[in-house]
Amino acid sequence: MALLFMAALAIAAPAAQQKSTKPLEIYVVDTEGGKADLWVTPSGQTLLIDTGNPGERDTDRIVQVMDAAGVKKIDYLLLTHYHSDHVGGLQELVKRIPPIPHFYDHGPTVEDGLNGHQPEMVPGFQAAYAKIYSKAQRTVLKPGDRIPISGLDWRIVSSAGKVIKTALSGGGQPNPACSGAHRMFDPHDPDNGQSVGSVITFGRFRAVDLGDLTSDIEYDLMCPDNPIGTVDMYFVSNHGSNNASSPEFVHAIQPRVVILQNGPRKGGDVETFHTLYSSPGIQDIWELHWGYAAGIKYNSPGLFIANIDDPAKIANVLTAPPRPPGMRHTPPSPASRAKRAKAAAHTPAYWTKISVEPNGKFTVSNSRNNYSKTYAPARSRENAS
Repeated sequence: MALLFMAALAIAAPAAQQKSTKPLEIYVVDTEGGKADLWVTPSGQTLLIDTGNPGERDTDRIVQVMDAAGVKKIDYLLLTHYHSDHVGGLQELVKRIPPIPHFYDHGPTVEDGLNGHQPEMVPGFQAAYAKIYSKAQRTVLKPGDRIPISGLDWRIVSSAGKVIKTALSGGGQPNPACSGAHRMFDPHDPDNGQSVGSVITFGRFRAVDLGDLTSDIEYDLMCPDNPIGTVDMYFVSNHGSNNASSPEFVHAIQPRVVILQNGPRKGGDVETFHTLYSSPGIQDIWELHWGYAAGIKYNSPGLFIANIDDPAKIANVLTAPPRPPGMRHTPPSPASRAKRAKAAAHTPAYWTKISVEPNGKFTVSNSRNNYSKTYAPARSRENAS
């Protein structure tokens, strides 16, 4: 019996060690300035943040990434908010994959067409969504909630225009970046400010993803004290548009690496690049697209960009008059958004992959050119608990 027990331990030890060292994988899908991120835990659980634009194009790309990740189903679906570039692909996606058992969102929509609010950006979405989640479990998230995905500490820091009141471990210090800052209300697209925001911890790695959260709610979250602390990675809010990613937020969390989910002509504004490049400790900006708003001066080197137009097309656009400095972001009309969503898909569409070790070391890879860069663990950070 003793010999059998020793043999069992000898077999089990390598298996346990292998499981404990398996990385967290994050795939950032090219949704042409929309959003869809697939998180795959070391145990094989999956969480998808948002579903991209309406139609088959972005759904095809999500399914392609699932195939690349070796997963067949989605265990959790988190919808940050109800704009078409974030939830438009849901109705098509659920036709293509096994039933999703659990949905998370911020609750009732503010896209009611009243008081200057726009109507539903995806007509009939709320009714269609209710039918989908009626066959599963749905959770309306509140600041302070956790998503119970194995191996990750997934904390909700914003939802439905509200923010956490209790600091995470490592946070709670006064935020010097708030000095001289003012809360700037953005009346456009009010559902952006409803976005579900998350702080995700895996071992010593920490990331923040706030969907399309706008600078007014960032101010509520970060001033006068920073409840988050610092992070390794920031998934840039609102595709890099200049109504988000305020200095009082970005400079406080001090990301070393940022992921910009922009499109060729959506997001990636110069003001956002200014904020990112001037943030303490910033190392690299990885972009889904070469952005025309940023031009040659602000876009990252091509190694860090997943999708790039041909040089002749870029040259033609660069000769056009630039946007006047300081011009604030003006959201496109619903008709313009629909036209963008129906645009012909470029082929192939490349994704960005992040692979994270429990010790905090992580590697970001560009599927277009197979370029990757590995980042050492942060020198010191108190993990969230």
